[in-house]
Amino acid sequence: MSLKLTILGFNSAIPKKKSAPTAQLLEIAGRNFLIDCGEGTQVQLRKAKAKFSKIHHIFISHLHGDHVFGLVGLISTLQLLGKETPLYIFGPKGIQDFIMNQLKHTQARCTFDIVFKELESKESVKVFEDDKVEVFTIPLDHRIYTNGYLFREKTKPRKLNIQAVRNYPEIEICDYENLKRGRDFQLNNGEIIPNEALTLEPEKSFSYAFCSDTRYKPDIVPIIKDVDILYHEATFLSDLQEMAQYTGHSTAREAATIARDANVGKLILGHFSNRYKNPNVLLEEAQTVFENTIIPVQFGVYEPDHEILNLNS
Repeated sequence: MSLKLTILGFNSAIPKKKSAPTAQLLEIAGRNFLIDCGEGTQVQLRKAKAKFSKIHHIFISHLHGDHVFGLVGLISTLQLLGKETPLYIFGPKGIQDFIMNQLKHTQARCTFDIVFKELESKESVKVFEDDKVEVFTIPLDHRIYTNGYLFREKTKPRKLNIQAVRNYPEIEICDYENLKRGRDFQLNNGEIIPNEALTLEPEKSFSYAFCSDTRYKPDIVPIIKDVDILYHEATFLSDLQEMAQYTGHSTAREAATIARDANVGKLILGHFSNRYKNPNVLLEEAQTVFENTIIPVQFGVYEPDHEILNLNS
């Protein structure tokens, strides 16, 4: 499986004993991305037995404290651990000033470069790309400028059909890479062998959408269409829909409606109001609209086809 999501925290505003503020660790195509960094995230990473050395890219949705107050502490720890490679931080305009002022006034001397990618577009834009993964913003509607993030694994190489390849002695090992890339093969006599006759379909590429604090925003549906896993905040039940609108949040029913309309594989709810002692009431409401909805568990590890619960709390 090339996508694994670890929930480090999913609570709203105030940390609780078994639910830290928002933070997630996404492993996709061998890359590790930290998404939001609420208070205590570095402790959560320790408890999840995550390797700090693998964190090179951090994506911050917005500058409310429960999504970013853990960031300067994590940076300080990375410094103490002797990190030397650059750290890339994606977030709203102002995040560089927010972080650098804290480092300045604590007289911290970083052993590595911090590269800030400040965002201000209200349209979906590509913010990261390498040979295996693309990341796009998901414009949201909160009280301050906020983005979600869409992580898409690029199409994987096709697989060789070895039995078919062996029918053509002219095909050598040095040709395999071109075949995996989808190219046809030309024999010495000029005959073209279609790639489909020599290869098999590639393994499935996976995708994950993170929708942080936001009012109900149906125009994000085309952006996240058919993703394998969607995380969407669900702060309130529908009887508090007016409060959700006023505070810039969504209800469980609204989150499920987004999931249903976008035809996602699985919906994970989060960011629950502390007024709900048992978040199952939010789950029950969401499942009336989108059945494949789950409530996360702290340190739960989630994959597209199934979930693995690792309860270290």
